[in-house]
Amino acid sequence: MSEILSAIESDDAGPRDFEALPVPDSYRGVVVRREDVGMFEGLRTGEKDPRRSLRLAEVRTPEVGPGEALIAVMASSVNYNTVWSSIFEPLPTFTFLKRLGGKHDLPHHVLGSDLAGVVLRVGTGVTAWQPGDRVVAHCLDVELEHPDGHGDTMLDPQQRIWGFETNYGGLAELALVKANQLMPKPEHLTWEEAAAPGLVNSTAYRQLVSANGANMKQGDTVLIWGASGGLGSYATQLALNGGATPVCVVSSPQKAEVVRRSGAELIIDRSAEGYRFWSDEHTQDPREWKRFGARIRELTGGQDPDIVFEHPGRETFGASVYVARRGGTIVTCASTSGFLHQYDNRYLWMHLKRVIGTHFATYREAWEANRLVAQGRIHPTLSTVYPLEETGQAAYDVHRNTHQGKVGVLCLAPSEGLGVRDHALRDRHLDAINRFRIADGRRAEDGAPLR
Repeated sequence: MSEILSAIESDDAGPRDFEALPVPDSYRGVVVRREDVGMFEGLRTGEKDPRRSLRLAEVRTPEVGPGEALIAVMASSVNYNTVWSSIFEPLPTFTFLKRLGGKHDLPHHVLGSDLAGVVLRVGTGVTAWQPGDRVVAHCLDVELEHPDGHGDTMLDPQQRIWGFETNYGGLAELALVKANQLMPKPEHLTWEEAAAPGLVNSTAYRQLVSANGANMKQGDTVLIWGASGGLGSYATQLALNGGATPVCVVSSPQKAEVVRRSGAELIIDRSAEGYRFWSDEHTQDPREWKRFGARIRELTGGQDPDIVFEHPGRETFGASVYVARRGGTIVTCASTSGFLHQYDNRYLWMHLKRVIGTHFATYREAWEANRLVAQGRIHPTLSTVYPLEETGQAAYDVHRNTHQGKVGVLCLAPSEGLGVRDHALRDRHLDAINRFRIADGRRAEDGAPLR
């Protein structure tokens, strides 16, 4: 690994130098183990602790097959699918690996659906990338053997999320991807900054901007739940960049401030204003929907949201359907507070609203989202960075919603701040790049590193 890192840090190493590097037989990766699947039985979702299940292990380096690439991972980040994997909900990911079979079906699962790094090897048939290329990866793994995938690759029945439904993910020193997952690294960003946008920025792009999602236009009012989180922080930027007006929902004054620094002006602190959409575990409170809708109209000058950017799910979905304008769109990509949604269908059918389900992005959508980052129009929302050994704590932060933006993980990168080549572009956007950064002191005091 030291030889690989030396080549990456060199300004002179070229493709032949990287081709000549020996690939180690094994590497360190963050895994869940099949034998631990039952460790949280009897506990509620909130009581399950990723620090207990996520382990740093030495894993065997996979063979690079046709159309694949082996990547030296400098940095990665934690997404909510890492949390789901770590607590074995809604089902253990070993179910996916067994279905996929082959080299992916192992008693351990290397997680992670983001990376920034350098190509080490490419398989037969790969012509667009070569060893030494500096890349980021999107997480769409698809074979495109079925006709349904050729209009929209997300409709392919063999579509999977890399590092969640496949093995050899990015929370590791090496990672195996399909070559068509690769995109150029934005060269004004550090490794850890470049690793942050991938999954969430692409997801938000499809959900909000693409014709496959809400097809946002200039002048739209967009209600964004969790606007300081991983998805919401990119949705907020995409709305502002695209001429829309975001109404940002957050859960603390600190999160309101970081969204304000992003350029948003209309902000609702749902905790401070005391919104409780459920009167008990089984009953929603429509009066709270109405109070929430009135607050939105107060901020917007009487406008209801054209688009509601949904991802909390059960806790908020009834309110989302209610507050969307007549003919408006509720677009959903996740259910972090619960998968079984309840809403009053009268407000959907009588007011001609639409619910759109959307999941990650096509390669084209991911490429467009990455291009916005490379141009300095959309910025990473990285807040905290952990070493690979403390990925469990990083996932715990996301699970407990104590984070803002994205939580990064250093893999092969020995420290933060490395990997920048375009210093002029970076200097123009440095304040925006750093606006989500927070002190290391906010790490949970009871956190323990991986063993």
